Amino acid sequence: MKLPNLQEAKIRNSREVQYIDAQIVRDLSLFKGKNYFIKTYGCQMNVHDTELIKNLVEGIGFTEVEKMEDADLVILNTCAIRENAHDKVFGFLGRCKHEKETRPDMIICVCGCMAQEPSVCEEILDRHKYIDIVFGTHNMHDLPNLLIDKIKKTTIEVPSIEGDVIEGLEYTRDSHISAWVNIMYGCDKFCTYCIVPYTRGKQRSRRSANILSEVEKLALEGYKEVTLLGQNVNAYGKDLQDELSFPELLSKVSDIGIPRIRFVTSHPWDFTDELIEVIATRENIMPYIHLPLQSGSSRILKLMGRRYTKEEYLTLFDKIKKNIPNVAITTDIIVGFPGETEEDFLDTLEVVRKCEYDNAFTFIFSPRVGTPAEKMKDDTPLSEKESRLARLNCLVNDYSLKANQKYLNEVVEVLVTGPSDKGENKVCGYTDTMKLVNVIAPKDTIGKITKVKITEAKSFSLNGEVVR
Repeated sequence: MKLPNLQEAKIRNSREVQYIDAQIVRDLSLFKGKNYFIKTYGCQMNVHDTELIKNLVEGIGFTEVEKMEDADLVILNTCAIRENAHDKVFGFLGRCKHEKETRPDMIICVCGCMAQEPSVCEEILDRHKYIDIVFGTHNMHDLPNLLIDKIKKTTIEVPSIEGDVIEGLEYTRDSHISAWVNIMYGCDKFCTYCIVPYTRGKQRSRRSANILSEVEKLALEGYKEVTLLGQNVNAYGKDLQDELSFPELLSKVSDIGIPRIRFVTSHPWDFTDELIEVIATRENIMPYIHLPLQSGSSRILKLMGRRYTKEEYLTLFDKIKKNIPNVAITTDIIVGFPGETEEDFLDTLEVVRKCEYDNAFTFIFSPRVGTPAEKMKDDTPLSEKESRLARLNCLVNDYSLKANQKYLNEVVEVLVTGPSDKGENKVCGYTDTMKLVNVIAPKDTIGKITKVKITEAKSFSLNGEVVR
């Protein structure tokens, strides 16, 4: 099945595209009074992509609504990392199909990582004819044109190919307190289980001048926190000539003066001594690091293509703990990778015991079509994988509680981000180490960094009271 080519942007050079299209301005009236609903699946990158999509559709006249049934335009921004993400998307699409049967003018869009998978895209186009627009992760900026063409009765099927870095785009951010800032797109690591290099493309770093300009604007707008975002954030700049390294970029972002700077997600392979020093010596770079392990077995790590051994990971972990005061470290772990034995799994438990992570995101291996791991022999029964996951989670939860109990009766600074769902008189926010805190406080503390005394510690959150 031959897929249609992308429409080309209007101004292009070897690294960046500034998207300009006068037709959007001329056709704004097409969507005045129309509503849109967007549902997001997946990681922080998808969440940030949704902020871009919101700005694009609102810029041509759409207004966001909270229910799909009230929308003229429905957008599903999808994730391809795990099989259950696919199932959730197609389950929701069933609801959309039913709604469209009564409202045939409703436009349904599927975008994001699932749209980049050839097999899934073909399934969407062949079996789900009620879907109007399909676009991928590299041509989101073209959505207004796709909608205009659809209204003009042009059939649109646009799974995108790998694109250039797009600059000059605006975001409708979900928060006026914390903001995501993409510093790069894609990934060159090609871990054998991971679909990201195929759905997000090769690594493409933004120019540091554009990143710093965006952060400076956020500082002027009063943002209290910025998170630098990338699939492998600490590999930033390695695909560019005459560009900053990630530690250099992080230092310059810190100099702008926003109170809290974070970054996700880092790869142990690219975590340098220089980066550790920058984090340790800059007060506004938060002492929180997400450092994916994936497996504690060197044999499985090699099959995964992770480029480090168990021993090398532990050496890096110890170095971070030793040099960054009060650092909190979380991780990702996959259980049941093809060929994983009980001995391999015990190696993972050993690493967890040594590291005592503040938290871990744990998963049973889910084969993704087109990745090398999909073709690996996998003869471990699902029941055994589920048993291993339960054992792992029990250990992880114990250490999460232990890490949180260290905060009992301590006074910490919490950036209050919004109302808490734990009570009408409560707000919630995060410590510098990314601990969720629910606190009894007035709504006017939202957006402020507030001193809070911790009164209760749970496995996944803290409770506290404002220090007067």
